[in-house]
Amino acid sequence: MSAPGAGGEETGLKRDAVKYCYDETWLATMIGALPEAIFVIDSEVHAVAANPAALSVLPSLRLGEPLARSLRSPDVLDALDRILAGGGAEKVLWVERQPVECWFEAHLAPLRLDGYEPAVIISLRDLTEARRVERMRVDFIANASHELRTPLASLLGFVETLQGPARDDAKARERFLGIMREQAQRMARLVDDLLSLSRIEQHLHLRPDTPVDLTMLVAHICDTLAPMAEESGLVMEIELAPNVIVPGDRDELARVVENLVENAIKYGRSSDDGEGRIEVSLRTCSAAAIFTVRDHGPGIASEHIPRLTERFYRVDAGKSRSKGGTGLGLAIVKHIVLRHRGKLSIDSISGSGAAFRVVLPLLQPDQIEGL
Repeated sequence: MSAPGAGGEETGLKRDAVKYCYDETWLATMIGALPEAIFVIDSEVHAVAANPAALSVLPSLRLGEPLARSLRSPDVLDALDRILAGGGAEKVLWVERQPVECWFEAHLAPLRLDGYEPAVIISLRDLTEARRVERMRVDFIANASHELRTPLASLLGFVETLQGPARDDAKARERFLGIMREQAQRMARLVDDLLSLSRIEQHLHLRPDTPVDLTMLVAHICDTLAPMAEESGLVMEIELAPNVIVPGDRDELARVVENLVENAIKYGRSSDDGEGRIEVSLRTCSAAAIFTVRDHGPGIASEHIPRLTERFYRVDAGKSRSKGGTGLGLAIVKHIVLRHRGKLSIDSISGSGAAFRVVLPLLQPDQIEGL
């Protein structure tokens, strides 16, 4: 068996399969055309060929050097030794911990040609995203179950109490019924948010294109939430550019504005004393609409910011629940913004407030004509 176009003896090269194929660039060209990370190891456990995908996974990999210098996985190296000693193909799970956790499935297969030195071809299948999605799914189910189980247990406990010791206690009955109502409303909000998130994800690939006057929408929601802000001792400073039209789903965009402004009202106070403020602005820049909600509250520590849009992730779970939060608001905002082909960014420094910014594409002039 020989490589296509082989002529090792004519070129004067040693009849070493790995060096021969690599020197002629045939092997390097072949694995370079494949999308998965692939590299070839010779009988001395040196890397002799690698495609760009492999070099991106193992940037320290150097051709001609021992593989152990760049790949510190005892399981993979042990499998290499077994195959070079005459064993068959193997599959090994490899986890890279630094700089971030990455999971790979390594497929190792012998490369044996008559009259040539044995070699091993290794392909890496990146499992990181699949593992991350699976972990998110497991966490989501666990969190959703926990969020529902707590109020449900509370409801069952009060029902049993009302059917038993407090059956004829009118005062206790009124108090328990009030708490039961709050817990039932909490479960209803959670179910509504879960259904909303599911619907948005189902239509994530469908970009809405109905013209929406974002200026009027933001103004209306700010007017609606003004009493809530006043009750919390907050002043809303609103600055809106006129006639900001974007393609979108009005109800979903209203959900984005409402969630962000309401969050600023709930969590944007630096203390319970004195008067605070939140700033709501809408402006245009080039072909984009930029909606910003800024508060001057306690801010968010930097380690929390990357995870704020995860389902059920809360900086302060107790405070969130006490204010009626489900832990899904920012996840819903993120998915709506993605569906509208926009961007969500969060800027905050602990102790200095937070700014939530949504960037959406403007409706093009030719689309506005005739509206």
